[in-house]
Amino acid sequence: MEGVMMRKGANYALALRLPDGSITVRRMPWFFLTRLPLLKKPFLRGFPLLVETLVNGIRALNISVEAVAGEEHNPVTKRQLVLTVILAFAMAIGLFVVGPHFLSLLMRGLRLGGDVEGLTFHLWDGFFKCCVFLAYIRLIALTPEIRRVFQYHGAEHKSIHAWEAGGEITAARAETMSRLHPRCGTTFLLFVICLSVVLHALLVPLFLYFHMPQSVAVKHGAVLLLKLLLVMPISAVAYELIRYAARLPDGPRAAILRAPGLALQKFTTCEPDRSQVDVALVALREALGPEEGSHIKTAPYKKELETCA
Repeated sequence: MEGVMMRKGANYALALRLPDGSITVRRMPWFFLTRLPLLKKPFLRGFPLLVETLVNGIRALNISVEAVAGEEHNPVTKRQLVLTVILAFAMAIGLFVVGPHFLSLLMRGLRLGGDVEGLTFHLWDGFFKCCVFLAYIRLIALTPEIRRVFQYHGAEHKSIHAWEAGGEITAARAETMSRLHPRCGTTFLLFVICLSVVLHALLVPLFLYFHMPQSVAVKHGAVLLLKLLLVMPISAVAYELIRYAARLPDGPRAAILRAPGLALQKFTTCEPDRSQVDVALVALREALGPEEGSHIKTAPYKKELETCA
């Protein structure tokens, strides 16, 4: 809320616009799940990175709410943080796994689709996943607070584009950059949804071919459990795809892979104003550190006590 977080290595910077108009920033250690060498390997790192990003994001959100509200709040305990992460995953599972599954069952009841072992069921399932995802984004964007979050999201992308272009970075230069970026987490979510449609259509019928429960309730319960288990490999493959798409040189193949994510970012980012770009540049400068960030010209800001790793 009213801020931007930027990560580099083992630390991240969180820059905030306070109610009095000033900018404050602090650098903090990044919470890791991927310190083990095994969890850093391709096709294994995707899901742990998703979880650790969620944990760090919730921590940053709590700090920003405390600062923007201008009130004293009790810090979030480890137990509360774990419960929040579990609740976030439960809501995501309900919205994007259980909900579309039962809506697809409704289509079968209306004789507009087949049962779970058929292709039409999974086409409806994928259709409802996409509809729920887009509707969720559009609905939350109607609130002024979330719209400002999307503006800061755009400011983050603009500042990163300016840094990647090289040279001296100013707010005026960053404002000319695109608010869309190929490595955005929004693209990751879209890849997860698209991959889930394809893999569910292939693996669920295969699973039922080898094991078909007699009870309808048990059959659908087993399919839902399989879909939950597939979240980890699907997120792992999606992470590798987004990295691959971001590394590709500009050309037709890169344009095709990046286009859906960039199109979705038109809903999850908004054009920021100068004050929001100023906050993003402060976060970028502090994340990079005094040497790499020396060529970033920022508005005045207050640096809080560091707690870096």
